[in-house]
Amino acid sequence: MPADLLLRETVDGVTTLTMNNPRRLNGWTMDMIDALATALEETGRDDATKVLILTGAGEYYCAGVNLGASIQFDHPANLHAFIVERNQALFDMFLNFPKPILIAVNGPAIGASVTSATLCNAVLASDRATFSTPFAALGVPPEGCSSEVFPKLLGDDAPRMLGQEGWKPTGEEAAKIGLATRCVPHDDLMTEANALARQWIADGETRRYPLGMSREDLLGINARESRVLATAFLQPKFLMGQYRFLWSKKKRPLALMFLLLAKSQPAWKLLLPTEAR
Repeated sequence: MPADLLLRETVDGVTTLTMNNPRRLNGWTMDMIDALATALEETGRDDATKVLILTGAGEYYCAGVNLGASIQFDHPANLHAFIVERNQALFDMFLNFPKPILIAVNGPAIGASVTSATLCNAVLASDRATFSTPFAALGVPPEGCSSEVFPKLLGDDAPRMLGQEGWKPTGEEAAKIGLATRCVPHDDLMTEANALARQWIADGETRRYPLGMSREDLLGINARESRVLATAFLQPKFLMGQYRFLWSKKKRPLALMFLLLAKSQPAWKLLLPTEAR
């Protein structure tokens, strides 16, 4: 993976990780996820790091993860297990991070990059940020603990984001509904983030989770959601959606793989675990 895919800087106890793949909108490719996992593990053990800030380079914070792009032909039970494992590990790496973590959303955030942000201590939003969780449009259930965190955190605004409306609040709107802690002018985002991180160090801030929920409860929610998500990923609705999307992007071989999986699903679904049929 490119050495500069994830930039790291530590100053006065504050480590900033910057996702640095603007050409791909800082999307969570397998390489980016692996880089994040390594960096979170290392900074979690690093005595010089008291607070972590995660942000993005360029116009986007993160375009989210396309787990479907990593699906390859395999035994259906193995595919199901693979999706469960990858999705669960993605959010567990945030939940298991032991130090205060601040998300500085510098631009549009999509999918898993939104739900993972709500699992951290706080979210600062640029006035250029937007927050999108298009699960219903993709034909998949909520992930990143959002099936339980969003209703408690956002109230009546949760179904607007998670449901068919697919509402994408701006940074200012996100701050009003409680999705973000505060919205700041774009050019001031990192200055404000560093100031808050230094204040946390002075105040002895510890790792906190949304609404006083425990890490153990959130790990359990993530495990349950990951199994449900894996089942949805192997249903015709999602597989055909991926086929149409990839075909429109002229990724024809991968698109045809999804078409084949969708059309043959009635024949191989009995090979899935009972809960996934």
